[in-house]
Amino acid sequence: MSVFIDHARIEIKAGDGGDGHVSFRREKFVPRGGPDGGDGGNGGNVVFLASHNLGTLLDYKYEKLHEAEHGQDGGRSLKTGKSGDDLVLKVPVGTLVLDRETGEVIADMDENGKTVVAASGGNGGWGNDHFKSSVNRSPRRANKGQPGQVRSIVLELKLMADVGVVGFPNAGKSTFVARVSNARPKIADYPFTTLVPNLGAVEWAPHKSFYIADIPGLIEHASEGKGLGSQFLRHVERTRLILHLIDPLAYEKGRDPYSDYAALNRELGRFSKELADKQQIVAINKIDAIADSELMEMLVEEFAEKAGIDVFCISSVSGEGIDKLVKALGNRFEKLRSEETEKGNKDSNGERWSFNA
Repeated sequence: MSVFIDHARIEIKAGDGGDGHVSFRREKFVPRGGPDGGDGGNGGNVVFLASHNLGTLLDYKYEKLHEAEHGQDGGRSLKTGKSGDDLVLKVPVGTLVLDRETGEVIADMDENGKTVVAASGGNGGWGNDHFKSSVNRSPRRANKGQPGQVRSIVLELKLMADVGVVGFPNAGKSTFVARVSNARPKIADYPFTTLVPNLGAVEWAPHKSFYIADIPGLIEHASEGKGLGSQFLRHVERTRLILHLIDPLAYEKGRDPYSDYAALNRELGRFSKELADKQQIVAINKIDAIADSELMEMLVEEFAEKAGIDVFCISSVSGEGIDKLVKALGNRFEKLRSEETEKGNKDSNGERWSFNA
């Protein structure tokens, strides 16, 4: 299993252009050979390519400098130097490419196969043939190739999950994700078992699926760096829907379930207002461990009264209530995606009509 790396800093350098050449024709039976110096080849670009076959930025943790090929110098007989090959750097889908010095987002690699030129190669220099004229028939001048662009780059991976699962440590997030998807996270009975987000595909109806990810290490004050949450909150930003997994045994740990829910919502809001505004579904997990049915009824009523939200009662171990919850997640996801598509179509139509007017 590869190590999960979601942040990397690298240096990239495009190839330098080749120098133009200075030479003159020296052929038998050609008494007045003119300049025939060829142009230099262009330097290669540095290109980022989004690939769904990658899930980590591990390749960029230790290798910091990435340089494209230089263009070759021009030659005699108007021969142009070979252009340098582009350097293609593959990154996982969901990677942000940022300029380290300015903070500018160069590209959001949010689609498989998407490419962006992050550093442009230098142009090749002109050979002396370019400088001949009626008053200068034997130019001894050629241009140097231009240097390739150099940039400091920050790569930041944000998982492309449709549903993000949040909850306090030991709420059963990994067990839930393992039960409903093809992900196989580490599961153990101690806090902070999960040290990396786990992404999996959930088939909720025939030929219908969505991606789900559990976000590890979220506790109160996570947005300020406590626990592991500050490292992984960025992975919730791209999700369409948030699933709060509630631990009803929080009373035994000196907390209570609704306070856990409210605390995590505060952390989401502190990290990003957009994140706090995302739609949510709440599920109380571990109902197989609760013998007191009145306690469960009390919890459901508390969420309805204080948050105005219905909750699902499930057991990730026994499977009770899981199918109903997954179907609800799928239907809500389909609705949100449909609304986004409709909004996009309206925006496009509005721009078009405005242009025609």
